Amino acid sequence: MKVERCRGFRDLSPAEMARFRFVEDVFEDCCLKWGYQEIRTPSLEYLYLFTSAGTLTPGMLGRVYSFLDWDGWSGERVVLKPDGTIPAARFYIESIKEGLSRLFYVTNIFIFEETGRKSRERWQCGAELIGVNSVLSDVELVTLALEVLDRLGQKEVKIRLSHAGLIRALLESLGLSPDERSRIFDRILDGDVETIARFKPELAEALKLLLKLKGRASGFLKNMKALFAKDLSQLKPSLENFIGVVEHLEALGYDYRIDLASGKGFEYYTGLIFHLQVGKEVVGGGGRYDALIPQMGGRDIPAAGFALYLDRLMGFLPPGEESRMVANRILVSIAPEAIGEGFNVARLLREAGFVVELSLDGREDGEHAWLLEVRAGSPIFVLTDPASGRKSSVDDAAGVLAMLGCDGNAAGDSFA
Repeated sequence: MKVERCRGFRDLSPAEMARFRFVEDVFEDCCLKWGYQEIRTPSLEYLYLFTSAGTLTPGMLGRVYSFLDWDGWSGERVVLKPDGTIPAARFYIESIKEGLSRLFYVTNIFIFEETGRKSRERWQCGAELIGVNSVLSDVELVTLALEVLDRLGQKEVKIRLSHAGLIRALLESLGLSPDERSRIFDRILDGDVETIARFKPELAEALKLLLKLKGRASGFLKNMKALFAKDLSQLKPSLENFIGVVEHLEALGYDYRIDLASGKGFEYYTGLIFHLQVGKEVVGGGGRYDALIPQMGGRDIPAAGFALYLDRLMGFLPPGEESRMVANRILVSIAPEAIGEGFNVARLLREAGFVVELSLDGREDGEHAWLLEVRAGSPIFVLTDPASGRKSSVDDAAGVLAMLGCDGNAAGDSFA
């Protein structure tokens, strides 16, 4: 029998899991310090959550894992969740119902890819700010995402900005039915700007050019506002909101680029949309979705959020981080007659923040910052630095902690 993984899915090795946990821990620490609270939602959700409210574009709905979940003689169609925001919104509607909530999560999502050569299971870190619609709340989310990336060593992050409200207002100017506007909006979010050319060619051409415009600075949007103030007055609210967000980002010194046709993926966006790039790789993004919660049956509650793509961020960790991950690992070799002393010092080291492995059958597998030999006679403890070969010895466990530069209460990374 051939043993193999399902196509499009991957195992995470111990080394990869160390990077995974590092990214996860940084994200969790940042969110907690901003006042966000962690939730976890199921992998299975009912399909109608992603269809009845028009929450995903047809392009994304065509790539979900969907099947019947039988219950007696009938069944409900369910999906392996293709998105983290919609389950979080469902949780809010069921469990919180109203008021301001800051929520975060780390979850896997599932997207079918025909060839199986690309990943079908993806991990993301998500944050949702529910219950308020303001320029400041949008800027809070962008800043939180950038803080996480900065803590992960990514100093040169590019921000690409779009605005779903502006795109929707542009489409309203075409005089189309709501269903037609919705279909074209989906096509634009899936990257098809040319689709607009079939409707009112004389106006569509101008709008198509507008969607292709790219620029920086709030002045770019102010010029757009002046250009279309007379003919497309319905653009004014969205433009003013967009200008407010951009002015705040400028005040904070962030590097961004306006690209109205860059808001791909989710039909539920209603306002600001942002994507975050490291080099040429998109590592995260998010936006405002004020209509989602009421469309799903909740109250008229505004909301916004973002996701960072954990799989991609694992590959961006600086080389120094991997060595830091093993900087507090200690291998302890215990003589048979010194079991009591050996297990006691191992416990104290773990309490001090070190990762302690016992040497089994004399093996020294893996990378360790220190080797500790526990003997039956004096000196009982011999500490070796594998890098230099330097040895130190003492007769009590407190002396071992002192040699490592901690007093038994300090974390393991406090030694030099």
